[in-house]
Amino acid sequence: QVQLVESGGGSVQAGGSLRLSCAASTYTACMGWFRQAPGKEREGVARIARDGSTSYADSVQGRFTISKDNAKNTLYLQMNSLKPEDTAMYYCAADRTWSSNSCRARSTRDFGYWGQGTQVTVSS
Repeated sequence: QVQLVESGGGSVQAGGSLRLSCAASTYTACMGWFRQAPGKEREGVARIARDGSTSYADSVQGRFTISKDNAKNTLYLQMNSLKPEDTAMYYCAADRTWSSNSCRARSTRDFGYWGQGTQVTVSS
């Protein structure tokens, strides 16, 4: 079992920045950030694989940066130039064993471990 605990959400004006954190109870090979706005499906934001390779949704490319501190089993998401459309509940998710290719390719529903979420609200 893997426990994931997110933190760092909050309210910010458009153009501002936030940094999300996700503390994992143990090492995980693949981790990702996802978000869900009211009335919309959960969508992928960014992922980081065991080899450190990263992937991003087009909507956040160039504005968000995913990183991981393996010594602390902690995932981060640095969010800059925030827009109102970034408003959502943000979740981290993980898998303990996936290869780097699987980490990039697996669907959202394939992730077996999820945090409780942290709310991000961006006002215009």
